[in-house]
Amino acid sequence: MTHPARVEVRGWGWRHATRNAWAVRGVDLMITPGERVLLLGASGAGKSTLLHGLAGVLGGADEGEVEGEILLDGAPVAAQRGRAGLVLQDPDSQVILARVGDDVAFGCENLGVPREQIWPRVEGALTAVGLDVPRDRPTKALSGGQKQRLALAGVVAMQPGLVLLDEPTANLDPDGVTEVRDAVAAMLRSHPATLVVVEHRVDVWLPLVDRVVVLGGPDAPGVVADGTPEQVLGALGETLALAGVWVPGHPPVAPDPPGAAPGEILLTARALAVQRVAGHPVATGIDLEVRAGEVLAVTGPNGAGKSTLGLTLAGLLAPAAGEVVATSALQGGIGPHPIRWSSRELLTRIGTVFQDPEHQFLARTVRAELEIGPTALGLAEPEIAATVDGLLEQMRLTRLAAANPYTLSGGEKRRLTVASMLATAPRVLVLDEPTFGQDATTWSQLIALLAELRDVGSAVVVITHDLDAVRALHAREVRLGVGQ
Repeated sequence: MTHPARVEVRGWGWRHATRNAWAVRGVDLMITPGERVLLLGASGAGKSTLLHGLAGVLGGADEGEVEGEILLDGAPVAAQRGRAGLVLQDPDSQVILARVGDDVAFGCENLGVPREQIWPRVEGALTAVGLDVPRDRPTKALSGGQKQRLALAGVVAMQPGLVLLDEPTANLDPDGVTEVRDAVAAMLRSHPATLVVVEHRVDVWLPLVDRVVVLGGPDAPGVVADGTPEQVLGALGETLALAGVWVPGHPPVAPDPPGAAPGEILLTARALAVQRVAGHPVATGIDLEVRAGEVLAVTGPNGAGKSTLGLTLAGLLAPAAGEVVATSALQGGIGPHPIRWSSRELLTRIGTVFQDPEHQFLARTVRAELEIGPTALGLAEPEIAATVDGLLEQMRLTRLAAANPYTLSGGEKRRLTVASMLATAPRVLVLDEPTFGQDATTWSQLIALLAELRDVGSAVVVITHDLDAVRALHAREVRLGVGQ
């Protein structure tokens, strides 16, 4: 039986090799064995970087510069192999093997767990996180939310002394959020461990944690608040909310309702079936219209085919059956079927933001990433510069213009992909989980931006589990169901 880990962070900081600014700095923190800590802070405050430091996975001097130290049970974290288990923001980056059971077993095998103990651990972990699929199910066939549960199951099976969760419920449907939180609670009852969880939406985790720690970010390095949930959120709730922290009872500002009725139809789907793998449709019988001046929200449980529908509407996946047709108002004479359009033809007609931001990055800097679309359209240099500068300012990315996109925080990556899409001013916007990883401030800004685009006549399609976003945008909802 493992025992909970003791954590000591002494004057710790980390700077990526390609960055001038420190991702996080001046952190002093002591966590006693068995404590359950909720780690908060605005987008870009360094929460994920600190979690990576606690897990001992940041790499050597060629990847960045470190100061201070992190100790687990009194020893440097790098020497404590297997004592910490980390679930990342991006579950795809933790999928290693082709089958579900093998992937969950991978960590145990690396730690040298006796073979006769591994498969009972695998079964128990899959049950604990609510991933009800066969052990031989291909990992590539899982939805984004299912992959997140898979990553958590791999950590649960390892039975570490320190469990680190980086927004583990970000891509889950509301039922899945509760299931994962309850699965973590069940794991801690069966295998006591120290817990550190990063989550923007704090209300889900308040029943489980006994301590809240807030990082200040670039303008206020280190820990700026530390105490019980009642102490931190009660006494400092308003201040934290103004800084972008999601605080219960302090909702972010939402935009006004649309001032006009939806406009003309731009896309239609009729008797549509969508698929990722040929011959295996994940949703069928879909009929919908995408209209100018309206937000269409596609919701439903994990695995229902929401992201696949988004890619099909965007002309990036061929329908399994039925059709997606662009009206003359959108196609401009190039043909009615987006799947047959060239990438250049799509640029100004349908823009897409993928669920995983890193799947879209092509350039070495944030500025260069934003220049790709306008350059492909043949815009003049002054026009490109003006467009990019405006988007950097709008998305709060100006200070990161020279940074490598892969070194950004999860929320910053998401804002960059949204900005990249907007750089070519498409008429239809398809965004998969656009509010993922955002603090309350950047969430409000993104929602306001989408509302503004709606109000000037763009058609906005959001694939989302964020029901607050659906309500704030006064979206028309299309709900998919598993097996539809």
